[in-house]
Amino acid sequence: MTMRTTSEENKVLVRRFGEAMNTRQFDLLDELVAAGFVRHCQATPEVDVRSLQGFKDFLRHDAAVFPDSVQTLQHIVAEGDLVAIWATYSGTQRGQMGPFPPSGKKMQLDFGAVLRVEDGKITELWVTWDNMAALAQLGHLAPAANKSA
Repeated sequence: MTMRTTSEENKVLVRRFGEAMNTRQFDLLDELVAAGFVRHCQATPEVDVRSLQGFKDFLRHDAAVFPDSVQTLQHIVAEGDLVAIWATYSGTQRGQMGPFPPSGKKMQLDFGAVLRVEDGKITELWVTWDNMAALAQLGHLAPAANKSA
């Protein structure tokens, strides 16, 4: 039997999800995220997350690269089993990020996400952000030149 949750309950769940990530209390995700959780992200196509454990591993790696990272929720909207957020991610790159060495620079960027809730747990996440803006802030990409005439 499927447990139905309200939009308000789903928003509370997503807020708790964000708090667990910000405080690095990844074991709390056991209560909030389904075992078969799937993360979709066009910005990181090489990252394949298809389980709660895989998501925890991803978060541990992110925390190693950006140990001071914080996600700040700006907007949250829920309808049915979907919750949409707009948030800000900020952090200082202290670890290797793919081919990019630690820069010691801080970045701050907006991101959007949609989360699907089923039986009181988050089962799916679609997230996106501007990789070029992130890489430029970290010093890994030259900022675009001003081409005004």
